[in-house]
Amino acid sequence: MRAILTVQNFASDIVVTLWTPIFVGIFIAIVVYALWPRNKSTFDAAARLPLREE
Repeated sequence: MRAILTVQNFASDIVVTLWTPIFVGIFIAIVVYALWPRNKSTFDAAARLPLREE
């Protein structure tokens, strides 16, 4: 029995083979950006915003 190539199978294969590694790369880039030492002061200031008295 041969597998039938359908649009759904093709789309699923594209998503698994292309989009998954792209999104993993984007996630890793966001984590690296958030943990980069140069950005520490910016994130510390943003963390103190809710506690500021105006």
